[in-house]
Amino acid sequence: MKQIKALTCSNSQELLGRVTLNDKNIFNRSAYILVTNEKKLAKGYKAIVSTHDLSGSASTPYIKVGNISDFNDGDVINITTDGEICFLYEFNSTSNAIFATARCNHRCIMCPQPPVLQEKDRTDFNLDLIKLFDKNTQEVGITGGEPTMIGDRLFDIIRQIKKSCPKAAISILSNGVKFADIDYAAKLAACNHHDLQIDIPIFSDIASIHNHIVGAKTFYKIVQGLYNLAQFGQQIGLRVVIHKQTYKRLPQLADYIYHNFPFVTQVAFMQMETTGLAETNLKDLWIDPYDYNNELREAVLLLNDRGITTYIYNAQLCVLPPELRPFAKQSISEWKDVYLPVCDGCVLKGECGGFFSTNNNNISTHIHKIECTNSCTE
Repeated sequence: MKQIKALTCSNSQELLGRVTLNDKNIFNRSAYILVTNEKKLAKGYKAIVSTHDLSGSASTPYIKVGNISDFNDGDVINITTDGEICFLYEFNSTSNAIFATARCNHRCIMCPQPPVLQEKDRTDFNLDLIKLFDKNTQEVGITGGEPTMIGDRLFDIIRQIKKSCPKAAISILSNGVKFADIDYAAKLAACNHHDLQIDIPIFSDIASIHNHIVGAKTFYKIVQGLYNLAQFGQQIGLRVVIHKQTYKRLPQLADYIYHNFPFVTQVAFMQMETTGLAETNLKDLWIDPYDYNNELREAVLLLNDRGITTYIYNAQLCVLPPELRPFAKQSISEWKDVYLPVCDGCVLKGECGGFFSTNNNNISTHIHKIECTNSCTE
């Protein structure tokens, strides 16, 4: 998520509120944080974020920042007592998500955000957060950690999104293990959401390889979970993170998916984000994305030719062969999506997924600018 550091702050407790850049009616201010370039002492707001020093003159908590260009009307921010401002919802973003928990029952060797063993339940906080979302929000993700680690409270989050953002599609990033419990799968279906998809990773057609990658013997629980979700008519996406330990069997995995899970809504092959445990285990994981193009091509075309919607996430178009570029999607969250100087002037930059800002220069050696016209193939 996007974060900025305040210059000074006076709040004695964490603050959660919706940003407004304009004055609200005094009877409709309590949920808002006023963000302004003016030296305002308006009362009734949860807090005031200003470029001016309001110390000693404001009864409302104040936070001084260098500029307010990062703030937009309708954003939802959390302000800690030491002045960290976290953007938990961005009005202009298409990748807003609820972080359900940092706990997980897997320990994937390439996890960009290593799990914790214990933490305070954050569901009540998340329910309050969702209530501040714009009612016309089109999509909300639920992520972690592993969201099902909060048990039935996951369904409270789904129901609150359904109430606060009735138009929003929901995407749940889950390892799928909990859905091997058919009663739990039934409870998800009972939420009766109009557009909900569970995105579940599968890393090999061979159980032992998958289990090694996730750090748990759960392959067959995931398979059972997929069948349980399908039984209740839930939309399912499969995700495959590509690295040194998965790329060789991509065609066999694609064939396995087609024959065993033809009911899935989509399959996404994902370039790896090299932070967290992925950075720790980099020597065992890193392969230049260019070097697995043959296996990726075979897997993508096999599924596509058989009618399964197939995508490539987090990839750079200049590294992909031309026949795979139509499958690539811009999937990196805006706050950590960057481009390199070499990308300037590339005719495909506007369509390209870019790079993770967290990748610490772990990029393909085949990055280059494409300068040809639409009639060119390269």
